[in-house]
Amino acid sequence: MTKTAQMDKLLDAYKEGINSSELIAIIQDIFNFDLETLQVSPLPREVLDAFLQQAAGSVTGPEVRRMINETFAINLDALSALEQARISLYSKGQWMLRHEWDLFVVHTGTDDIGVSIYPTAYYAEHTGTAQLPQELLEALTDLGFTRDAESGACSYTSPHGEPVPDAFKGQTMKAVMSAIRTVSAHL
Repeated sequence: MTKTAQMDKLLDAYKEGINSSELIAIIQDIFNFDLETLQVSPLPREVLDAFLQQAAGSVTGPEVRRMINETFAINLDALSALEQARISLYSKGQWMLRHEWDLFVVHTGTDDIGVSIYPTAYYAEHTGTAQLPQELLEALTDLGFTRDAESGACSYTSPHGEPVPDAFKGQTMKAVMSAIRTVSAHL
């Protein structure tokens, strides 16, 4: 069962309504991060309280996920879809996805203005290199990333100081996932 399906099932059990503490606990239990300690503004509990009050406490998973994405730029649907993708994701000041067998790290700043992508220790250990594969380097460079030869990372910073759009995030993740399909056949 996907994480979003788990969330939907748990929310369906709250027929009389849910409060922000219960919703935060559901998100933490399923997605393994604490919404309240994320480095975001406005404060999550206040936003959730207002959202739940307006909805009279009865909400669906898609409604909650849409509000969280629109308000905090945390796409729970995308996190659920990436669960087994072998990508570690650090965003908003904490790990959103992370497994010991992941191949690459996508590391974003708290404001989504910049992102770095680099190999995991697992990747380096099993491939013998701490450099991103050439296919991924080329795909990221085509998107506007720059390569740091010393660290093995590729980085991108929004030229206008604004959060990168979801379409750019999607293209970036598509490039990383394509590289994983190629590399994971050998790991």
